[in-house]
Amino acid sequence: MTTYMKIFEERISGLAKGVDETVDSWFLMSSPAPVVAVVLVYLAFVLKIGPEYMKNRKPMDLKRIMVFYNAFQVCYSIWMCRTSFKESNVMASILSKKCEIHRTREQNLALYSGAWFYFFSKIIDLLDTTFFVLRKKNNQVSFLHVYHHTITVLFSWGYLKYAPGEQGVIIGILNSGVHIIMYFYYMVAAMGPQYQKYLWWKKYMTTIQLIQFVLILGYMLTVGAKGCNMPKTLTFFFVGNTIIFLYLFGNFYRKTYQKNKTVDANGNAMHSGGRSMNLAQSALRAAGGMGCMPMQTKNNNNNNNNVDYKPYIDLNNNSVKPLKME
Repeated sequence: MTTYMKIFEERISGLAKGVDETVDSWFLMSSPAPVVAVVLVYLAFVLKIGPEYMKNRKPMDLKRIMVFYNAFQVCYSIWMCRTSFKESNVMASILSKKCEIHRTREQNLALYSGAWFYFFSKIIDLLDTTFFVLRKKNNQVSFLHVYHHTITVLFSWGYLKYAPGEQGVIIGILNSGVHIIMYFYYMVAAMGPQYQKYLWWKKYMTTIQLIQFVLILGYMLTVGAKGCNMPKTLTFFFVGNTIIFLYLFGNFYRKTYQKNKTVDANGNAMHSGGRSMNLAQSALRAAGGMGCMPMQTKNNNNNNNNVDYKPYIDLNNNSVKPLKME
């Protein structure tokens, strides 16, 4: 028994040692325990504790918090992109014929520092799901959503701890660029229904994410084919995880936006089986409570008044309400 305990302690001690002692001294980087604890608390809250706590309570009104949070995410992502371009010469190295990477100690620390801020941004991103739960939008806590947030936290930590390389710089730039667009959308959506007319492009965000994964996959395959002196294990993991994301996001896009529909005489969406869908329900399902669909109007002939209304999604609860057209 003592021998097994000794082996276990040696293995744990080995996991605590990364590629650089300076990195090991940074916040959450000393060993796997802190980041694993963060992920376990996140999963426990969004899957069990949070829904149970909110079960008999009204959705929280987080409008101002959501606007501030998404604005912060946009600024943080812009800063990440700018820093990555400014501090790294990765593009010149990758586009060179030999694809050789040579760095000084200072350049290594700059790379590691950028990777840490990227990792910490993934910790912040966990608030996305927390807000879903507190606003009782449990339908948004899907496998895709939880898996994406969980794996990016663990992977970005492992990347920095054990195998930091230039591959992560390109991925960080692409991902931060997508987040600028995504969180800008969520910020405008959280500002209120009067801004819905500017949010017709929701489905293109998923398209942009898919393009991001295709670019990452192509870049990783190029790195492997050229024999760049980067960690090969890291490259293989990137390829495998990107393929998984491509499948999950592609499946989400197909189910959400490419269902076979017809339109009846009243302009309502119908499934291929002929069952008519209420316009408001269709909008709520497609937008997922985070944005809106392109404007569509209907006449309200009550009291013999012809007034045009459009449906909008109330971000602070799960309902769809009519809004008078201007």
